[in-house]
Amino acid sequence: MQRLQDRVAVITGAGSGIGLATAHRFALEGARVVCVDVDEPAGAKAAAEVGGMFVKADVTNEDDVARMYQAAFDAYGSVDIAFNNAGISPPDDDSILSTGIDAWRRVQEVNLTSVYLCCKHVIPYMQRQGKGSIVNTASFVAVMGSATSQISYTASKGGVLAMSRELGVQFAREGIRVNALCPGPVNTPLLQELFAKDPERAQRRLVHIPLGRFAEASEIAAAVAFLASDDASFVTGAEFLVDGGISGAYVTPL
Repeated sequence: MQRLQDRVAVITGAGSGIGLATAHRFALEGARVVCVDVDEPAGAKAAAEVGGMFVKADVTNEDDVARMYQAAFDAYGSVDIAFNNAGISPPDDDSILSTGIDAWRRVQEVNLTSVYLCCKHVIPYMQRQGKGSIVNTASFVAVMGSATSQISYTASKGGVLAMSRELGVQFAREGIRVNALCPGPVNTPLLQELFAKDPERAQRRLVHIPLGRFAEASEIAAAVAFLASDDASFVTGAEFLVDGGISGAYVTPL
């Protein structure tokens, strides 16, 4: 399908995982893809793979965020889609009893403040166009609690969900849709690294997924492509769960 033909899409965290898979999916659907990452080799490789443009940026830096959208606009003449996906889940973000304030703040900066900055700087482009789609990566943990806590990560994703809902309402009549993507656990390098260190923790999570497995990044990318496209023209301010049934389950199948 070519649902995104000639639309300009800016993806943060495009060098790996969900961001990389989405860059490929967007390109397949006809979009002009701007791959943003702080990791220059990974981001440049992603852009080359999809025939897009790479912009190195630290999404916690407001000047970098403003510059990346300006670069996309200068190159292609519009900014139609913003997939604000960059995020971290470091091992020192754990229980509230053991997570230090520096770890807390770092996760909040990367996972939540960056989404605030990205939305703040992309919305004016979309206002001038009279249309646009913003997809912010939250998480299923924004709607559920976990006994294997990553306290700052969970709080940051709850903030992304609440902010996306409010922006979706605020800018709806200007033709700008804002939705929060809420993935379940995804088979990405980030998750593999986390669970390689603690297989028991991985198994404790896996047992709660009705589908019995973690998602593939390409499955999440398909959901992002839907939200970015006109197929989702009546979807805004939504918590879009792609979680294998976790949030709907009380007891999982044998």
